[in-house]
Amino acid sequence: MSTRQNNLFAALRPLSFAAAVTAAFLSSAPLAQANPHILVDVQSGRVLEHEEAFTKWYPASLTKLLTIYTTFEAVRSGQISFDTPIVMSKRAASQPPAKMYFKPGQKLTLDSAIKILIVKSANDIAVAVAEAVGGTQEAFVMRMNAEAKKLGMTDSHFINPNGLPGKGQYTTARDLAVLAVALRRDFPEYAGYFSVEGITTGKQNIPAINVLIGRFAGADGMKTGFICASGFNQVSSATRNGRTLISVVLGTDSLAARADDSADLLQKGFTTAATSNDTLSSLKPYGPGQDQVADMTADICSTKGAKVRSETRDEVGRMKVLSPYIQERDHEPSFVYAGLIPGQDAPPSKVAKADEIGDIANVPVPVPRPASF
Repeated sequence: MSTRQNNLFAALRPLSFAAAVTAAFLSSAPLAQANPHILVDVQSGRVLEHEEAFTKWYPASLTKLLTIYTTFEAVRSGQISFDTPIVMSKRAASQPPAKMYFKPGQKLTLDSAIKILIVKSANDIAVAVAEAVGGTQEAFVMRMNAEAKKLGMTDSHFINPNGLPGKGQYTTARDLAVLAVALRRDFPEYAGYFSVEGITTGKQNIPAINVLIGRFAGADGMKTGFICASGFNQVSSATRNGRTLISVVLGTDSLAARADDSADLLQKGFTTAATSNDTLSSLKPYGPGQDQVADMTADICSTKGAKVRSETRDEVGRMKVLSPYIQERDHEPSFVYAGLIPGQDAPPSKVAKADEIGDIANVPVPVPRPASF
């Protein structure tokens, strides 16, 4: 087998599990033809650009943004603190990857747990946090949905804290923008969590999945997500000259595409004048896809999807970003501790998979492409 074939096999392997999970939980749904997106000014709430913003979408790991918001509310109320030990239960430890592979009974602080949720998007940690805050996962999910309703996420519903696929789990680009803006406005003191460049467990360094951190001017968050049914999604934030923008990009066909589209959208927002006076609250529902959740499985977890992803990697398997606004990192990433409370046995060492760490090591110098707007 050639080196290129090996790289392609490695690139496709992480998707096989997601494909199996999606097939097990989701019924057939219409294929999404568009890639929903929205761009918002955090301070004013003004919508700078949008397309298919009300199309129902599987949130994948973007769900963890609501998990984090709900947890921040619990911290603010005094129910829990960032020093509170989070205990791994059997249910939490049994979650599928991406995960930390901590054992039942092992503990980490909430502070470490939040960093892991953002940097690695670990499904086991999401459940452990939900149980610590809500008592049970089910009770926590009820709180999540209550928070979503309070925030005005009118077309969203969640069934778990980590975004693994299932019926009844859906959102829209518009609702995710509402959530992201609320995180920045309601908890500015915690904004630093979203810009962490990487974490260390003491034995393993894990870089942030979000390619824009350290590579796009002003990037300071927020979260990525993937399952077969949703494609590759990203909520991003960036701040320049005191102005913060949020972009939501859903349903792209690769890790590289979601980074490229996010960077291009944010750059446009910082450099061109807005043409609409709509805000998140005034934007009216429109377009198709409001009655049934779109399903990207046929495009993403298929031979066609594999070919597309292979074209976003170079000859040694590194991800190729094309946006001229994503540059090579000019410094080594800073890794902050996010692991078990000292004194416990570390989990077994695992070989990192592309979908668990973002597959972003050694991002090459971007090749400029024609303007995408």
